[in-house]
Amino acid sequence: MQMDEQGYKQVTIFIIDDDDVDFMAVQRCVQQLRLLNPIIRARDGVEALQMLQQQQVTAPYLILLDLNMPRMNGLEFLEQIRHDPVLSTAVVFVLTTSSADEDKVAAYRHHVAGYIVKHSPQNGFLNLFDMLEHYWRIVELPSQ
Repeated sequence: MQMDEQGYKQVTIFIIDDDDVDFMAVQRCVQQLRLLNPIIRARDGVEALQMLQQQQVTAPYLILLDLNMPRMNGLEFLEQIRHDPVLSTAVVFVLTTSSADEDKVAAYRHHVAGYIVKHSPQNGFLNLFDMLEHYWRIVELPSQ
């Protein structure tokens, strides 16, 4: 895992979400917390899968995945990457408006690292990124 001169782990944040407002809120949070991590975005599962397969997302990375998207939703995306020998180890956090138990169970069956329900975009994202920063400072992520 790459580190800069201050020992900061360089983890790419890969956001898979079609909601522009949520994406802008994420960008504001990252700036507010002064995180140096690159952010890459896909608007649905089809685009995300192509980007991962074409290695357009630099490892190590964390995926923040929405469930409700056009073309290929989050659960369909999880199904695809968990059956791909190269992508199956990806660390995925679901970040969605759905608090339905069946969505939670389906996501955890696909071995997500966490299931986070979006409440208020600004404060919720600040708490999320604060937690994620601690996560990637402690956890060793695969670099391929």
